[in-house]
Amino acid sequence: MKTMEQLELDVRRKHIVADLRNLLEKYRTIFGWDIPEIDQHGADKLILAAMHKALDDIRV
Repeated sequence: MKTMEQLELDVRRKHIVADLRNLLEKYRTIFGWDIPEIDQHGADKLILAAMHKALDDIRV
């Protein structure tokens, strides 16, 4: 049986995914400004790794 918190999270999961996609796009844009001839796939891997690290840093 799911907890109330899990049920609430299930309802909001699509919003969390959308927020993370928007955050990735924000940093794609910043990388693109700083590095005109960017390797987008490589940049995405770096950005996502930094996002994972940041999530690990704030994990309680």
